[in-house]
Amino acid sequence: MRERITFIQKLGDSLEPSALTVDSRSGTINGPEIRAVREDRLTLAHPELPHELQTLTAGARDLHIRWVSTDAYGVVSPLLARLPPGFHLFYAPARAGADDLSSNELCLALGDIFGGISCTSLTESFTSLGDDSFQYYQGLDSLSQFIRYAKHRLCSPTDTSCSTRLDALSGAGSLDISWEAARNLLQITALWPYERQQIHATAQPPRRTEVGILSTDKPKTLEAHEIGISGLLTVLGQDSKPSPTMFTFPSRHRDAESAFSAGFLNPTGLHPTLQLRLTSTHPPPFSPSGDNNDDNDYTTAACHPYAYLTLPRGIFADKYQLSDPLFLASKNLSTLRHTTQPVDLEGPEYVLPQWGSAILLQLADPSLVPSLSSGSEWTAEIPLHLRYLAPSAGAGGYSAVSMPYPAVFWACEPGEDERESAAEKFPPMNPFEKTHLGYDELFAAGTVFWHVEPQPAVTASSPSLVNEVRVPVLDLDRAEWVGAGTTAAVVIGFAWVVWRLAGVWKSGGGNVVGETREAKQKKTQ
Repeated sequence: MRERITFIQKLGDSLEPSALTVDSRSGTINGPEIRAVREDRLTLAHPELPHELQTLTAGARDLHIRWVSTDAYGVVSPLLARLPPGFHLFYAPARAGADDLSSNELCLALGDIFGGISCTSLTESFTSLGDDSFQYYQGLDSLSQFIRYAKHRLCSPTDTSCSTRLDALSGAGSLDISWEAARNLLQITALWPYERQQIHATAQPPRRTEVGILSTDKPKTLEAHEIGISGLLTVLGQDSKPSPTMFTFPSRHRDAESAFSAGFLNPTGLHPTLQLRLTSTHPPPFSPSGDNNDDNDYTTAACHPYAYLTLPRGIFADKYQLSDPLFLASKNLSTLRHTTQPVDLEGPEYVLPQWGSAILLQLADPSLVPSLSSGSEWTAEIPLHLRYLAPSAGAGGYSAVSMPYPAVFWACEPGEDERESAAEKFPPMNPFEKTHLGYDELFAAGTVFWHVEPQPAVTASSPSLVNEVRVPVLDLDRAEWVGAGTTAAVVIGFAWVVWRLAGVWKSGGGNVVGETREAKQKKTQ
């Protein structure tokens, strides 16, 4: 079992070694409060896992759980990879064509660990990603159930520090749990936003604990596809003082140095439009120096903006509507790059078993829109559609559909003749690399992602990265009047028709009909 605790500051920030107190006997490190992102990673071998986690991973070739907070939070390089808020699961069974038994056990275990997870099996709840890989998504606002579970399973009654650290997960920005059968290792990674962090850590033998206080750096030898890091490293219980370090590594995830907000246009109706508002029309800096020159690995012609949306069951996108180039251009959209299949365009929400759908949309390049001034705000509009929702009681005839913010980024793909060399530049040696994000595998190997930071709209009442739409539904409290009203309307309508026919008959309509018949008989004669 290994543990890594990392504090990462912004470029230019640093901490003197004298500001840290390291006690090799007690295995502790203490220091001042600094502004940084904190990332804790715990690595466990399969025999070290609790029984439920062994069951969770037994039938999996790959299992990646990504939870993202619904609250807006800041990050720093190289911890920039983003996903829409909520609970994401990417799962590949150990054997191709596996039945639903293992996935059923997986869903039951996830319900025990995270609470409120409503998946049942691969065929009913998941969507396919190809290559015998599957995806599941669900809105999950809190890690409270996970914290309770972890305290019960991982902490001894006398280990108060374990409970304290788990309680701190309530303020985390993201939590990742990744299992790969090829490595026979489970990694649990928690990330706390860029804010004031107190430097303090204690080793828990026999676990090896390494603590790093780092910041981004730009050494002269830095290449275009690399990120530099420098700072202090300490192995608790082993080192008596921190050791200076500096290293570089290739990184696929970069900072686009811009932000976006998302919100539905009013009135929403049953066909709401999600508007994305980007703070800048400038493309990202395609080199660490910020200069777009001919020596870069990628050019602006190979880089395009994208939006990756996870749409819960109650809302969907129509791929046929998003295949019209003229319609897309009018919305500042370019291409529908990917959509999960199948997507039922007619079924109500309460009869569909799958979690929903995901789409990847290529946006129009704002730098190529001549009407926009340099640096101005830019918008794109994504048309969506609501499903009929189940009737509800006590809701006043309305229900809410919650939709998380999308992930917005620029993707720089290498050309056909450059893909092999580009992929070689990103071997699996990045200590902060994050893969299996749902959209990264939809691009060629060697693609670089420049992430746009999500921010709530200025008019938003809370920092939540979730939008809601009110949908009219049948109110069960008033449903009894629907049947009575419908019956009354039918009876009144039928009586009106009979009354009108009777009126025509009384006014001589019957004689007219008889005369018309006699006229027809004379013509035939």
